[in-house]
Amino acid sequence: MPPIPFPKKKVPRDVALEELRILEATYPKATTALEHHNDFELLISVILSAQTTDARVNLTTPALFKKYPTPDKLALAPQSDVESIIKSTGFFRMKARNIINCARDLVERFGGAVPKDRDDLESLAGVGRKTASVVMANAFESPALAVDTHVFRVSHRLGLTLGKNPRQVEDDVTALVPPKKWGLATHWLILHGRAICKAPTPKCAGCPVNQLCPTPAIIAKTVTARAQSGRVARAAPRKPAPSKAKKR
Repeated sequence: MPPIPFPKKKVPRDVALEELRILEATYPKATTALEHHNDFELLISVILSAQTTDARVNLTTPALFKKYPTPDKLALAPQSDVESIIKSTGFFRMKARNIINCARDLVERFGGAVPKDRDDLESLAGVGRKTASVVMANAFESPALAVDTHVFRVSHRLGLTLGKNPRQVEDDVTALVPPKKWGLATHWLILHGRAICKAPTPKCAGCPVNQLCPTPAIIAKTVTARAQSGRVARAAPRKPAPSKAKKR
């Protein structure tokens, strides 16, 4: 089934602000689902969370951090051993290489501490803008909005953005939210994407922003168009099958 189209225009600013206000009220205790005890564990967990679920990462990291609890120890870990521990998170060879190299960067360049500055964070192995934003917001309470697949999808469906890439989406959403709430907004959108605004089909009937969101109308049109297309296909006359020559 083809994906549901995103809205082709943004909702008015007052509507966008009301949508976000409702999400804030719906998810008042929004925070990262990644279990961690310190900045280092959060950083490594976020790197491991690429292309997998936070739940899967939470099942994996206790064994990893029990054996390699500090940057110094992880920096010296055999890659094959790390691979065996994190294999269930997917892309385990690349992730193992990244987290070991990231730990080495922390030890060699930052004295084993996770840096607070975005540029410093993004200079670490395996760390891009999204990972840096998650660490900044959750470890240091710095203004940062992380755009993952949930944030990208939900922001589009709500009509908050027409951005073609994560940075454009980030710029549109942060223009609507005070900087002190950027990290929280990340979690409002993620939690809503997990609970209601799912891919490929959202649960619009139970959505708290149903009356403001432009997507339910798009879904209704899409469903109607697919139904009509199906009726036309069923009504089309079938060509007679070619007759077979009789054997003589």
